[in-house]
Amino acid sequence: MVRQTRQRAAVADALAGLDDFRSAQQIHDLLRGDGIEIGLATVYRTLAMLASEGVVDSIRTPDGEQVYRRCAVTGHHHHLVCRVCGRAVEIDGPGVETWAGRVAAEQGFSDVEHTLELTGVCAQCRGADSGLSPAPK
Repeated sequence: MVRQTRQRAAVADALAGLDDFRSAQQIHDLLRGDGIEIGLATVYRTLAMLASEGVVDSIRTPDGEQVYRRCAVTGHHHHLVCRVCGRAVEIDGPGVETWAGRVAAEQGFSDVEHTLELTGVCAQCRGADSGLSPAPK
């Protein structure tokens, strides 16, 4: 069990108030803006710990940045993420689970884990304009 610190609680609280994925830097800036003294390295370590415990989801953006969001669904699941506005929908993928297990078994692997993020353009952004700029919030 990991000891709960004031900084870890602050990161968890900040994530609880967000609906979208945010980078460690964005979360750090948000906390500092709220007057919370916390180092960026502490934010990174806390996010990594929360992700490993399954408390937060972590995905990689198309430009390679790792972003985080408090998970609304418990258990293993996947995401469909809008490439324009960043909106994410949690999805269940039983077909993916079956396929991953089959491929692993065919190759002689066991205890296989996987991550899957689907990206696309959401209906709101698709209708915003032909230039695929973010839809107004």
